[in-house]
Amino acid sequence: MNAETGTMGAGQLAGDLDWWRGAVIYQIYPRSYQDSNGDGVGDLLGIVNRLPHIASLGVDAIWISPFYTSPMRDFGYDVSDFCDVDPMFGSIADFDAVVSTAHRWGLRVMIDLVLSHTSIEHPWFTESRASRDNKRADWYVWADAKEDGTPPNNWLSLFGGSAWQWDTRREQYYLHNFLSEQPDLNFHAPAVQEALLAATRFWLDRGVDGFRLDTINFYFCDKDLRDNPVLPADKRNATLAPRVNPYNYQDHIYSKNRVENFGFLRRFRALLDEYPGSACVGEVGDAQRGMEIMAAYTKGDDFVHMCYAFELLAPDRPSAARVAEIFATADAELAGEGWACWAFSNHDVARHVTRWQLTPAAHRAYMTLLMCLKGSACLYQGEELGLPEAELHFDDLQDPYGKEFWPEYKGRDGARTPMVWDAQAPNAGFTTARPWLPVTHEHQMRAVSEQEGDPASILHHYRRAIAFRHAQPALRRGEHDGVKATGDVVHFIRRHEGDEIFVAVNLSGDPAALDMPAGDWHHIGTELGSAMPSADGRLHLGPWQPCLLMRQ
Repeated sequence: MNAETGTMGAGQLAGDLDWWRGAVIYQIYPRSYQDSNGDGVGDLLGIVNRLPHIASLGVDAIWISPFYTSPMRDFGYDVSDFCDVDPMFGSIADFDAVVSTAHRWGLRVMIDLVLSHTSIEHPWFTESRASRDNKRADWYVWADAKEDGTPPNNWLSLFGGSAWQWDTRREQYYLHNFLSEQPDLNFHAPAVQEALLAATRFWLDRGVDGFRLDTINFYFCDKDLRDNPVLPADKRNATLAPRVNPYNYQDHIYSKNRVENFGFLRRFRALLDEYPGSACVGEVGDAQRGMEIMAAYTKGDDFVHMCYAFELLAPDRPSAARVAEIFATADAELAGEGWACWAFSNHDVARHVTRWQLTPAAHRAYMTLLMCLKGSACLYQGEELGLPEAELHFDDLQDPYGKEFWPEYKGRDGARTPMVWDAQAPNAGFTTARPWLPVTHEHQMRAVSEQEGDPASILHHYRRAIAFRHAQPALRRGEHDGVKATGDVVHFIRRHEGDEIFVAVNLSGDPAALDMPAGDWHHIGTELGSAMPSADGRLHLGPWQPCLLMRQ
């Protein structure tokens, strides 16, 4: 422990190779975290300046969304150079400063890897589209039109419309699962895999501790380009795509989720294993079989360390029964071999305070629950301040997804507005210029400066909940006896090396009661509002109240 900062230093980071198991990871959306040069856009040196705040939360690692060279059609998820920093965010030297400073604060650094596609402006695509016989001609998914000139199959883009775009140079269609400016790479080409692994090694050599793998199940498509079947109406849901998006009408068994992906993931894991202590978390984008894919990709030591599916990123607030159902499925699929990573919010979904219509007490209850569940956890910037989804006018929108489906779906900008630091400063201390997205008054009043001095603030609850998790090895790495629901109360026991912790959380605004678990337990978690067991052997929980007990 560093006596001056109160944090772990870089030396201690090297010791725990399984640090990711049970870790709490803080996601940074760099455009919106902190502007250091007054251009209205957050940058890498801004992150450096705010690392003390992140370290004060007690998290284990940061995950930085893309900062690579990009034309920014999808705000960095359209990469035109995998091995450089976009000038908007700074320089390679600035990135090195992020890594070295984070390590001094005891934080590991994970970065987003967007491997399934590139920008249309990437030199690889420029060369690939130039002819049908150049050395990168097969680096992207190209296909001839049908006899009537229409696309080769029925695949749909997640961002709306056909997943195929006509290119006049090759007189062929190319595949894009997202924007037409994001052509999909052809993972069936060995040279593509080699190039992407080389880019991965570039960042490992710069000292990163791991990766968040964007759209991990989109890497391969069917070689024969077969049509996706229709998804029955009763199986459609809005977990991955908004309800108004026709993407929900297909079962995407040929455009993604292909078995060939396992071979590449095995190669990717072998590369990471050359750098002891590095780890990765995959984003599984699938509304029907996300948990099944998550389990398959994390079982054993051959593939990725952990994945997250979208069950807890769904539009509807998870009841106690729904939480129990999710974990029953996870337990069955993972079978004790894989590892999940859970999140309530990220840069792609409405903030969960708004999405689930949470009161402050409910927000605290769900955070307490998240810190007690088996698996790792991702927190999204501003979540620790209780930020709701920002209400923006159409004229303020930057997100092409929101512009496409407005007003039934307002896009992702409401979750991407700037972080709020100082309620008294212009733009809440994010920038001295006009910010790329506006700072709303409601957010400004929830700034870090307003919450630091209030022990009852949600910010301090996040710190207490994270500290509680880290103080209990059973919560960080232990097994559980199955997540159960009794009325509105979700409850389970976590076990690790002789320690046992009983967790019950009332996920409702009404009082609830539950029988005490058998055995000799003592009360813990008073700092999180944990209910005291009563003399009658019952647990009486107030609205949104947890009860936390320990047995050794």
